[in-house]
Amino acid sequence: MTTQVLTGLLLLVLPVAYNLLFTMLGRSFDYPAILRQPTHHILDRFAAGGSRLVLLWWAFAMSAVLLAPVAVLVSATLVDANPTIRALATAIGLLAALVQFLGLVRWPFAVPYLARAAAAADTTPARHEAIEVTFQTLNRYLGVAVGEHLGYLFTGVWTALVGVALLQSNLLHPLFGIVGLVLAPLFVLGSLEFVGPFEPGGWRLAGTLVPLAYIGWSLWLLALGIAFLVTA
Repeated sequence: MTTQVLTGLLLLVLPVAYNLLFTMLGRSFDYPAILRQPTHHILDRFAAGGSRLVLLWWAFAMSAVLLAPVAVLVSATLVDANPTIRALATAIGLLAALVQFLGLVRWPFAVPYLARAAAAADTTPARHEAIEVTFQTLNRYLGVAVGEHLGYLFTGVWTALVGVALLQSNLLHPLFGIVGLVLAPLFVLGSLEFVGPFEPGGWRLAGTLVPLAYIGWSLWLLALGIAFLVTA
């Protein structure tokens, strides 16, 4: 199996796995809308989901890791593009995979403990308050700051760098690079949703752009994967 074929296959697997698991979480846990609910409601729903929900969150976190080999292989496939652009794309892609994994991994490991503690019969009001503060801190730090802010930012920068590399390469039609450059700013704007004056409640425009960016990005990855396989 050549590098280009492996790259094409992983480019197909990544968006399919991500969107499938995201849809399953939406159906079984009302994610991400549930994050706007009170902490006790989120933890009650999580506890009710049992081991199946924990495993689903684990799989979703692991799907973020798939971006790491994709980033490496895309750079390795576009051999006729500028080496500096390819090296930067690899580094930023690895960072994007790392921060998105760190943002999601709290769900299968830290949140189950908080859900059990909240549901315990002997939990005092003071302990409930501590659980809520801990959950919201993890949500703001790992979820919003690391997973979303840095995740969207690095994903946007990686998409832009791959777009540039595609324009420099003769492997595929330049339209693939142009689409990447169009999608990239949507992620960068989305990363600003809770920055500065928007920190308390979020920037509505950024929150609207992120789902659109991921839909377009998923279709772009699928198209890239098919194109790599066809031209291999």
